[in-house]
Order: sequence, then structure tokens, then C-alpha cells
Amino acid sequence: MASLLSEEPLSLTQELDLIAFGQRLRHLRKQRGLTLSDLGERVGRAPSQLSLLENGKREPKLTLLKGLAAALNVPVEELLRRQAPNRRAQLEIALEEAQRDPLYAGLGLPRLKVSARVPNDVLEHILGLYGELRSRQARGTATPEEARAANAELRRRQRELGNYFPEIELAAAEALASVGYRAGALSQSTVQALVTHFGYTVHTAQDLPRSVRSIADTRNRRIYVKNEQLGMHTPRTILLQTIGHLALGHGKPRDFADFLRQRTEANYFAAAVLVPEKAAASFLTEAKHDRALSVEDLRDVFAVSYEMAAHRFTNLATTHLGLVCHFVRNDAGGIIYKAYENDGIVFPADEQGAIEGQRMCLQWSGRQVFLSPDRFSVFYQYSDSPTGTYFCVAHVDPSRERDFAITLGVPYKESRWFRGRETTNRTKSTCPSGECCRRPPVELAERWDGYAWPSARANSHVLAALPPGSFPGVDEADVYTFLERHA
Repeated sequence: MASLLSEEPLSLTQELDLIAFGQRLRHLRKQRGLTLSDLGERVGRAPSQLSLLENGKREPKLTLLKGLAAALNVPVEELLRRQAPNRRAQLEIALEEAQRDPLYAGLGLPRLKVSARVPNDVLEHILGLYGELRSRQARGTATPEEARAANAELRRRQRELGNYFPEIELAAAEALASVGYRAGALSQSTVQALVTHFGYTVHTAQDLPRSVRSIADTRNRRIYVKNEQLGMHTPRTILLQTIGHLALGHGKPRDFADFLRQRTEANYFAAAVLVPEKAAASFLTEAKHDRALSVEDLRDVFAVSYEMAAHRFTNLATTHLGLVCHFVRNDAGGIIYKAYENDGIVFPADEQGAIEGQRMCLQWSGRQVFLSPDRFSVFYQYSDSPTGTYFCVAHVDPSRERDFAITLGVPYKESRWFRGRETTNRTKSTCPSGECCRRPPVELAERWDGYAWPSARANSHVLAALPPGSFPGVDEADVYTFLERHA
């Protein structure tokens, strides 16, 4: 209570808080045993006018304000204090402010008029619920730290399961069986049949919001998509991802981690429909027997993007082929957007174990492919690292707004099963620790340290995670090399 009564005098020039003023006026009136009629007679105003003041519906004129102060035998400043005069008034003010909040109004509840008969504990109960409502809304927007932690936990679970989720495989197989799928690449008519099977119709809309790939109208059972292709996210894929949420019984996400889990599961479902487990496992097993495993072939047989084929390979590799592997998607600057591993390779990570937003070693195939004379051809490479030697296949996807490299890698001993194993490309990396490539060469650092002031590009990559450095998101080694070249 002390905090409620520790008040500072206010001047007449301050903005009037009508709700607090009304509560204070009512408190002082009742404290003196006056009715609205009694006070009205003293100031020459009708009781209804004073009632509007007490309810915060009308602002008093200065002359009336002075008259009220005189009638109640208090200084004008006493009426203008912003603090609630007591606990009851504090609760009523808080409830009034809550009901003006668009979040509260969005509940569609009728306005609650508080009478003297409503006990304090009821008001506290309502305000407690309102506080939890605001808290949950705030938790719905993840901080970068929360998002990175959620990604790290998801990746740990994927690693434990070999990135294979049997319940989603089963849901995809049942969906395909329901529309009579037999073999081969999924046709557009089969995708349409799946949409119909789940009770929806498809509608293209060119004015779809830029922040979404699709919108499902659950009331009218419609799915809206744009008729355009964005790399891995073709209309066919987007439709199946949307259907995945329905098939897997997803509800409104509880938090960012739940949102991430649902999105990952829906993506997995779409891939499992487009590249069915039974057919793909049979194809890959035969290719392994022929020592000709290839992401390209998997892509071509099932008519999917290279990225989806590589993703799907990681789903099936451990369970069906007995192989461990890793997957990375990065941009030309080496920034990692997606990653998975169960083969022991060590990705650069922050203190929470998050990989997204970190910069990949310059010697890894995901960056070397951008230096290749033919950057859009499949690039094969052996990479020596502190945890062993890996055989990696990298490919730049040219169908996106920005170029991204997709890398699939396996330990050296497993290279014998893959096409391209005869490559002579080989690099050595000591990342993520050591003097490999994360710091400029000593001679360049000595020459340029303190004389370079780069202006970094805005990083819009996943989770707004920036690699560490004096200028977050800037590769200092590249900056110094550039300056040396142009000095």
C-alpha cells in the first residue's frame, strides 16, 4: 500500500488522467460522507454531470476543478494526483485501462461495468487473467535467443532419431494410399486428389501476403497459394505442407518451439509424400548396391528440388541405408541457414549450441562450390577436419532469389557408395577452432587493423543471428583481403 500512497504534487499544466481523477474525486467525496447531490449543490452542478466526471467520461473545466477542491476542502493538486487513492480505486483503474486494450477488446466480451457490489477479489481475478493473456501474447514472439535455443533442441532430437520420423512416414503413406498412388513422381492431379481427400479446394491468389506461402481458410475449406515457384517451395510442395498440418492434427502453436516443430513436421510430411518412403528406399538401396548414390538421381526420379532430395536423403540414410551424414544450406558468404548431422562433424555454433547464422569454414564444400568455374554443376570434395575426413557433394540452387549451396556429406569410409568419389578436390579445415579462416592472416591484420570501417549489409537470414566479430555479419578476412588487393 505504501507505493500507492507515495504521491507527488502535480501542476495544473499537466495532462489530466480522467480515470484517476474520477476515482480520486469519488474517493474524496465518499470520505466526507457526501452524495452526488450534496456535492452538486456546493458547486452548482447537476449530479449527472458529476457522475460523468467520476466515471472518467468528461474533463472538468478549470473553474469547476477549483470549485470541487474548495467544496472538498483540499488543494487542487490533490485532485490531480495520478496515483490511485486506494487499492479498490487502483483495481478499477487497471480494469478500465485493460478494457481499452485492443488485445482485451479482441476477445469480444461485453464491457464490464464495475459497481460497488463487485468485490475486490473478482477484479483481481479478471486482471490476473488479463495479465496472463498479455504474457502469452508476448511469449508468442520469440527472441533470437529463444529461437536459436529451439532450433538447437530440434536438431538434437533429429540427430537422436537419425532424422527419421516413423509416425510422419505412416501418415504420408496412408494419405497416398487414400488416393491410389502406386509409383513414380507425384502428378499434379494426385496432389489435387489429396487436397480433395482432406476436404479442401485450391485457389490461386496473386495478392497473397508476402510473408506467407499459403493460407488455409478452415471455415470455407479453401487453400490459397500463389502460382509461382520459389526454389524448393513449388505450389505442389506448399500445398502438401499445408495438408501436412491437417494430416498431423496440428493446433495453434503454444510457443516458438512448438511452431518450429509443427513447421518441420509439415515439411517432412510434404517430402514424404513427394518422395515416398517405400519407393525411395528401394531406389536408394539399389543405387548403394551399384555404388552410385546421388542426390541428383533422387531429384530427377521423383521430380523434386535438389534441396528436398537432399533433405529426403537424410531422412532415409540412417534407417534404410545404414549411413550417417550431414546436410547444410548456406549462402555465398558462408552463413548457415539450415543444418543437420549425425556423422560427428562439428558445425560452428554459439554458446547455446545454435548453428543458424554462423559462418561456415571457407574450406568446406558449401563455400568452395561458389569458387568453382561452373558453380551450378554438382561439386565433389573431400574435406579433412579435426573430426575426420568427409566426402561432400555441394550444389548451388539457381532457382531462388539468392544463391544457396546445398551440401550433403558423409564420413570418408562411406564415400565408396557415392558417385563422384573419384574427385581430386581436397581441402583441410581446422574450424571451428584454430587459425583456419575465421581470422585474417597475421600480415594482413597488422597492415589493416584499425584502418578498415566496412558498412555491413543488413542480414535478413534466419533468426537474425549474426556471426561474432568487430562488425557482426562482416567477414573481416574478406575485408582485409579486398583492401590489400585495391591498396
